[in-house]
Amino acid sequence: MPEPLYGPAFGSYAAEDVAWLLKDLSHARLEAPTEEREAAIQAGRAHYAESLPVEYQPGPEYRRLFAAALKESAERLAYATGLLTGMVLAERGPDTVLVSLARAGTPVGILVRRWARFAHGLDLPHYAVSIVRGRGIDTVALRYLAGRHDPSTVMFVDGWTGKGAISRELTAALSAYSGARFPDDLAVLADPGRCTTLYGTRDDFLIPSACLNSTVSGLVSRTVLNDDLIGPGDFHGAKFYADLAADDVSAHFLDTVCARFADVAERVAKDLPDLRASDRAPDWSGWEAVRRVGAAHGVDDLNLIKPGVGETTRVLLRRVPWKVLARTGAQADLTHIRLLAEERGVPVLDVDDIPYACMGLIHPRFGKGAVQ
Repeated sequence: MPEPLYGPAFGSYAAEDVAWLLKDLSHARLEAPTEEREAAIQAGRAHYAESLPVEYQPGPEYRRLFAAALKESAERLAYATGLLTGMVLAERGPDTVLVSLARAGTPVGILVRRWARFAHGLDLPHYAVSIVRGRGIDTVALRYLAGRHDPSTVMFVDGWTGKGAISRELTAALSAYSGARFPDDLAVLADPGRCTTLYGTRDDFLIPSACLNSTVSGLVSRTVLNDDLIGPGDFHGAKFYADLAADDVSAHFLDTVCARFADVAERVAKDLPDLRASDRAPDWSGWEAVRRVGAAHGVDDLNLIKPGVGETTRVLLRRVPWKVLARTGAQADLTHIRLLAEERGVPVLDVDDIPYACMGLIHPRFGKGAVQ
């Protein structure tokens, strides 16, 4: 079996924070211009996980927006982290093994791990693994985990839900996996798509780690599954962008949220029983909203509709955006969305009939008419 990667040799997180079950592809040239990637993906010539987008480097105004958003939301994030950790421990107990879905899930996995230590004195193992839409979860990583832990203690962790595509992917991949049986429930900080029972909140609000790419995720790239680089016995891959260390705010994000743990601990303890007792059954209303938007805007491929603040941010940072739908009254969480949209010349349409704060639409007919 391959061995995990640890910071600081791979990534900027401390070794105790996370073990990356990934192959180091830092030497490989995988970045392609956004327009080229989008054309290849939509034409079916390439899968999105075979290459990487060029990492977005924000300007001074965007950096100030990130800092302001983090300061404003730190207590809310700490509170959601406390509730989520309580839910996870109620399901798996003190022997919980956290397995975050790289990379958006990894900062949340670290926050959950730190809350478990802060509030319960627990030192939970934490791994990061790759899951790829349409390709499934890394089965080599699953074999590694099953060889070292009781699979029934594993809890998969992600940052947030959009329309629930990754939740569905996880369930399908674990069902198809021929090895040890892993539970398929997914714990997320925010579940605006209403597609999991384990969450800290179902509000669609700005989680600042969605604002940036590697520089808020331990300087690690999106995961890569490319047959030229990943063999049958390899973990999925990723790059370590050590050259971006001067702009890295990964530790700052974590430390800012953790600094508010003590402020919310009493409220978490008071509110957790009510959350656990509430009806948390998924109704997949987010998926239905995406279907309605697709019909209204003539988009047949629902993969091109990305609901929620986090997913809309990704569209603007990594894809060829077409338009953004913004729910009236959600202005506070959308300042950075409007700035990115303005930079890329993308129209923002105010609407009243979506359950998310916003939705990002990737250009469905990429070509000369696409937003560049």
